[in-house]
Formats: sequence, structure tokens, C-alpha cells
Amino acid sequence: MTIFKNPAWLKAFQFPFESFDQIPQHVFDDINSCLDKNKSETPLVSILIPAWNEEVNILRCVASLSKLESNVPFEIIVINNNSTDRTQDTINRLHVKRLFEARQGPGPARQTGQENALGDYILLADADCIYPSCWLTEMMKVLQKPGVVCVYGRYSFISGAGFSRWQLALLEKLKDVMTEIRHIKRPFLNAYGLNFGYIRAHGLKIGFITNNVRGEDGRLCYQLMKYGKVKQVRSNKSRPWTGTRTLQRDGSFWKAFLIRIARELGRFNIYFNRRMTQDPDTSKS
Repeated sequence: MTIFKNPAWLKAFQFPFESFDQIPQHVFDDINSCLDKNKSETPLVSILIPAWNEEVNILRCVASLSKLESNVPFEIIVINNNSTDRTQDTINRLHVKRLFEARQGPGPARQTGQENALGDYILLADADCIYPSCWLTEMMKVLQKPGVVCVYGRYSFISGAGFSRWQLALLEKLKDVMTEIRHIKRPFLNAYGLNFGYIRAHGLKIGFITNNVRGEDGRLCYQLMKYGKVKQVRSNKSRPWTGTRTLQRDGSFWKAFLIRIARELGRFNIYFNRRMTQDPDTSKS
């Protein structure tokens, strides 16, 4: 994890485009050339990416995944989750498996993805994230261990206006500490769809919640626990990188930071109870 600046490798995927119309053909050609070399017709792993109004972000995400360095055969599946922008146009120009899901929400989109996947394992990715070349390898090192049914990893923020890298590193350190605490009894609270993997056969037995509610990833993780162990991928080099738009909703960095501290303190006691207090299939939080 870098403290004072974004890692240099990110620059290759931080395209300056603001809309589909601005993306030149040679960018698609370069990405597709890498995809054609790396993707497999008989994948062991299927990478699922829901995309709702991500016409440029999905380009950045897929571009990074096209550079994965791994001996594990994989496919990339992008699910257009009823976008109203030109996300579908971007996906159509990329050499990935393309699906459409009209039911709004990452749960329905990911369910459609896993039902159409070919791999024995599923890795979940988010359209607004950029992935390092070692991500697949590091995730599978842990996921393929005996008795492991699912894994999750950590993530980092890309610094930008109003959010310096050292501030974001401080927030990430807090998040990492809380992740370790939650992992003792409630690892499912650490399962985020931007960096999560599991055995597909078990995922199909359970299925993603198909209501448009938050936490479909953690709910799946909770129910997967009956089939095996949940492990954390602690490798810092394999962290996906995402923007700060979730933090920007709270205003300044320090406001976002204090809100998250207050939230963690308010629910700290539940982290030492293994079970959910709500039904994962029906609760809205």
C-alpha cells in the first residue's frame, strides 16, 4: 500500500475519456489484443462484473483485467444491469462475454452472471475498479486451499481532488484493523463484491438475493460458511483500486473519516457475535 502517491501502474488505465464517443478505436484494439491472448474458452475462473451506467469505467476495469498475469485460465463476463447510458456500446466493442439483466441491482446481475459462467470458481469485480496484474493469482492461491469455500481481499482508494493519498492511506489502515476484528466472528461483513471469490457450485445452490438491496455479497458469504472456511487475502500488492465517489457523498475527507469511525464504534459489540440478527434473504440492511 502506497502512502504518499498512487502507484505508477494505475496510469496506464486512467483513460481521460468522459463518454463512449471519446474513446478511439485503437484503445479498444489494444485491450482486445490482450484479451484475446489471455482469456480462455475453457476457464477455471469466471470474473463477473455488473455494470450500471459505467460506459467509461468499464473500459478501465476490463483494460486492467486484460493484463492479468496468471497460469489460471479465466473468462471475463460483463453484465449490463439495465444501463441508461452507452455502457452496452462499450461492452459490445470489447472481447468479453456480454450479458444483460433488466432487474436492477448487483444481486440480480451477479446471479445472471454465475448462471452463465463456465468456471468452477467465481471472482467478483466492480466496474469502477482497476485491478493489478497479480490479482487473479493471489486470490486463487487462497481460494484453492483445502476446505476454503470463499475468499475476500482488501482495496485501496485512488487519490484525487480533496482526498490526498496519505489521508486515504490512513482510512485504509483503519479499515484493515476493523477487517481483522470482524474476521474473527463475522468475516461475511468483510465480503465486498469488488474483491470476492467463491466456489461456483456452492454459490449456485444458494443464489444471490434478487431484491435491489445492499449487501448481496455479504449475504452470500454468510450462507457459504456452511460449506467451508472463509479466508482473507491479505496481499497488499493484489488490492484493487477504486475512486473516491463513495467518500465524496459525505463531503470532505475528514467528514467521511469521522462518519466511518462513529459507525464502527456504534456497532463494535456485534463483531464478537458470529450470527446475523436478520434473515439474509429478507432483511433490507
